[in-house]
Amino acid sequence: MSFRNTLGKSIGGAGQVVLGLAILAALLAGLHLAPATRGAPSSADQATAAGQGGSSQNTYQDKVADYGVCRGTDSDCYNDWDLPRTDDGRVRVLVFTATGVSRHAHLGPLLPAGMNPPLTSAHVAQNAVIRWGQEYGFEVDWTEDVRQLDAPAKLAPYDAVVFLSNSRTMLDDASQTALLQYVRSGGGFVAIHNTLGAMYHWPWFQGLLGGANFYDHGPHRDGEVVTISRRDASTRDLPRRWDFRDEWYNLEPFPTGVRFLAEVNTDTIGDAPGFNGHPGHEGDHPVSWCQYYDGGRAWITSLGHDPAAWTEDSTLEGAGSFETHVVGGILSAAGAQPFCR
Repeated sequence: MSFRNTLGKSIGGAGQVVLGLAILAALLAGLHLAPATRGAPSSADQATAAGQGGSSQNTYQDKVADYGVCRGTDSDCYNDWDLPRTDDGRVRVLVFTATGVSRHAHLGPLLPAGMNPPLTSAHVAQNAVIRWGQEYGFEVDWTEDVRQLDAPAKLAPYDAVVFLSNSRTMLDDASQTALLQYVRSGGGFVAIHNTLGAMYHWPWFQGLLGGANFYDHGPHRDGEVVTISRRDASTRDLPRRWDFRDEWYNLEPFPTGVRFLAEVNTDTIGDAPGFNGHPGHEGDHPVSWCQYYDGGRAWITSLGHDPAAWTEDSTLEGAGSFETHVVGGILSAAGAQPFCR
């Protein structure tokens, strides 16, 4: 006996057979609606990822995450609130260099607690930002003490906070909350080099970085930086191409929803773009980008590994372009120059 006849007999009556068939058809239709590739990005998702900065390689066509906030290159995502710091004629910057595990040589030895602790000649990155501030007209404070970031009122006076080569977990709950509220109030955020390898467990922070993380890098070596956008404050005074020496971070996920500012010419960095099976980003390898994020401005670069890039009167090729690039990023994130053009 067929399944159809069995169903009709169990219900009883010809009219009930029709009802039973209708119910069965509805159930089968519901099953048909379930996608065969549940959880996989659709072609539309992949097209969106590519259009918002995703690579043409399928490896990096991750589903684009919005992190539950307004983010992207549209200034409508910026909270243009009337804050005292925006109209006092001063530009204040806080440089935060706390590290959780690894520590780059350009940061020098660990700093003692407090604000503006004594620096030595080994603290070449902190000294460089202070020197640039004196030259380009912005005030700089510096610290590695997370207690200096543990309340919104402590960050409120700053036009931009610069996270410089931080690593892994270096913020506690209070400082995470303060940073989030600072950015949402229209604050400026700058991330340099190894900060792309920090706070992996905090999705909001990963979104602040453009949805990208440090994955790995090849040997520290020479390469050619290509300036993509010449309209931005951080790139308008740069040559179209400039030589530099760095680690050339591979990123996973690939940045999305951002405006790319500079990339490395992968033809100039040898035949081994990455380690651990990661193929790198051949022909599409960004090193700097910007975005509006959750009310604030965010400017990010993976450049800056070599201590010579931060040293005064450096002989490193491209050090002057790196300085121009980072200073423009700081000033634009702080609102002192047009942002993310």
